[in-house]
Amino acid sequence: QVRLVESGGGLVQPGGSLSVACAASGVTFSRLAMGWFRQAPGKEREFVSGISANGDNTYYPDSVKGRFTISKDNAENMVYLQMNDLTPEDTAVYSCAARAQSSWNVNNYYTRYIDYDYWGQGTQVTVSA
Repeated sequence: QVRLVESGGGLVQPGGSLSVACAASGVTFSRLAMGWFRQAPGKEREFVSGISANGDNTYYPDSVKGRFTISKDNAENMVYLQMNDLTPEDTAVYSCAARAQSSWNVNNYYTRYIDYDYWGQGTQVTVSA
């Protein structure tokens, strides 16, 4: 059974930085494409980053491009999201997601929540002065 557990959320001031992490277990991590999504109260879930199973390819929407960086450590079964220059609009629950890949498509990343098979419980990120 795949299990994803996020950590590292918290309160940060506008303009600050924060890193959240996601630990995976129960699966061959190197075969997982990973993604980060966020959901603010009263808003739809929003894709914020995706990374291929081999870690070579990433994608960001314009809302976070240049500020957020996703990375994947296949040796440690971890995926990270480094967030810089945060604004109050980044306040949300951040969740990691995983999609099991075959050996022939380890280069692909995914941007839609329906593309993912497994989800973590989420971690709260609050940006406020």
